[in-house]
Amino acid sequence: MARQPNERLQALIQEAGCSNAGLARRVNMCGAEHGLDLRYDKTSVARWLRGQQPRGRAPAIIAEALSRKLGRTVTIDEIGMANGKHLASGVGLQFSPTVLGAIEQVCELWRSDVGRRDFLSGSSVAASALVEPSRDWLISAPDGQVARTVGPRVGQSDVAAVRAMTQALIALDHTYGSGHVRPVVVHYLNSVVSGLLSGSYREAVGRDLFGAVARLTELAGYMAVDTGQPGLAQRYYIQALRLAQAAGDRGYGGYVLAASMSHLAAQLGNPREIAQLARAAQEGTRGRVTPRVEAMFHAAEARGHALMGDVRATQLAAGRAVSALEAAEAGSGDDPEWIAHFDEAYLADELAHCHRDLGQGEAAARRAEEALAGHPASRVRRRAIGCLLLATAQVQQREVEQACSTGLQAVELLRTLRSDRGAEYLEDFRQRLEPFRDEPVVREFEAQLEMRTAA
Repeated sequence: MARQPNERLQALIQEAGCSNAGLARRVNMCGAEHGLDLRYDKTSVARWLRGQQPRGRAPAIIAEALSRKLGRTVTIDEIGMANGKHLASGVGLQFSPTVLGAIEQVCELWRSDVGRRDFLSGSSVAASALVEPSRDWLISAPDGQVARTVGPRVGQSDVAAVRAMTQALIALDHTYGSGHVRPVVVHYLNSVVSGLLSGSYREAVGRDLFGAVARLTELAGYMAVDTGQPGLAQRYYIQALRLAQAAGDRGYGGYVLAASMSHLAAQLGNPREIAQLARAAQEGTRGRVTPRVEAMFHAAEARGHALMGDVRATQLAAGRAVSALEAAEAGSGDDPEWIAHFDEAYLADELAHCHRDLGQGEAAARRAEEALAGHPASRVRRRAIGCLLLATAQVQQREVEQACSTGLQAVELLRTLRSDRGAEYLEDFRQRLEPFRDEPVVREFEAQLEMRTAA
């Protein structure tokens, strides 16, 4: 089959103001930094421009060389060398074995997301695809070095800016829902953060940078869930896990498994994977995390057992979660920032889900009330979900009138949000009301809901 000229690469060479020989020299120098003995010349570049595909890691090295010359991230898709394997449905699904590969993959994901690639937004999700990266995370050796010596200088002030931006976006997301905020996150990652990752930084700064970017990438994944894109969320979570590995932060890697991936598996109705991912988090961080982090891991495991209907295993995991949180509350408070939100209200929320899934309406209502009492007004989405958990528990106890009243409280909160998760909880509650649809109070609830939705 005749090769097609690589017009993408030609345009980038012209934009960079490079000669063919100049690009070849830059590629060879870049490759040497990664331990590769590359001996390309101007004839090699001419062959690439005619459509030849270099082998192995060469496309990534070529993209990195052009990134440095242009002062922005260039992906292998942009240089016309993706050859199908880095695009299509595989973007973001690999736990890369190298730091360079991790940067390439996550930047490709951000770029594809900003470009609204159909294969991302329309892709399906399989909980089994989360298990392989968790295995890679468990058995992979730590990254020996992440420092980079070329590109714009990146310092601790840049890392602080990413962290501050993340905190601001989290606050907005809690209050207004991801439908309002996610586009901002993705554009920031693609336009600013990608440039930081491809800059130059010392080892300590690099570790902190990867840690900050891992957290923001995980947030973007959660926002994909909250905007009804679980297939996209899966990709972000896998890349957040890989970035946490580059940061040398085992605790946050465990958090991505137990708080992010396992909850995605829960939404998809895969209880076995929920428990597996939570157990992987526990095994991979043993002796390296605080009691508050352990409490969250055990709570996630309890969710999986509850969905499988295993009362005894749920009780054991939930008991470990309660004990760990009690130890955390009585301790020194040296928790990492990313777990500070997991308080008694969040644990009560998790346990309310467990009791709901086991059909224990009274216990579910009690825990949901505890959660609502503890969640501040700023956690609007969490309070809306808490109200719907409580309303569901009231239906389980056949307290239908009270359930409808509680449900309307949730509807009022949801009116201020753009959140698919909230809408899903509301739809689940309405389905649970179906056996009582002929009762006047249920007909009134539906009428009120229709009226408020129209308004």
